[in-house]
Amino acid sequence: MIMGSEVISWLLLAAIFIIIEIISLGLTTIWFAGGAFVAAISALCGANLVIQIIIFVLVSVLLVVFTRPWAVKHLDSKTEKTNAEALIGLNAVVLEEINNLNDTGRAKINGMEWTARAKDDSIIIPAGYIAHIVDIQGVKLIVEKADEDKLTEEIISEV
Repeated sequence: MIMGSEVISWLLLAAIFIIIEIISLGLTTIWFAGGAFVAAISALCGANLVIQIIIFVLVSVLLVVFTRPWAVKHLDSKTEKTNAEALIGLNAVVLEEINNLNDTGRAKINGMEWTARAKDDSIIIPAGYIAHIVDIQGVKLIVEKADEDKLTEEIISEV
């Protein structure tokens, strides 16, 4: 009879962790629900309470360490992804000289104008040149001057 109540207790604890996770959506307690479920299986197989607790802690820690980073990266609903990330690696036309020391620079890509800054503060990119987008920081394109041989109609048509 004790074994049955331990199984029910672990399953109840797992359900509580799942309910807390559903309410919070913080990817914090779901790992413990997994640990409680495995502990319930160990209780069903006849493991004593100390072994069950050790299994609960071990499985919970392993789930947090090995699956939480992946889950946060792929499932975290708080992170809003934008189409701006798709611009990295593309080229933009420099509309206003990009000079980090003078705090100037604008570039155009996909019909939209952006504030632009050079990746290297010592580089100045004149208006009319093509700049390669290497990063986006807030609402600013971080760019490098494109190679001279890239100044083609193909590049200009892509911006």
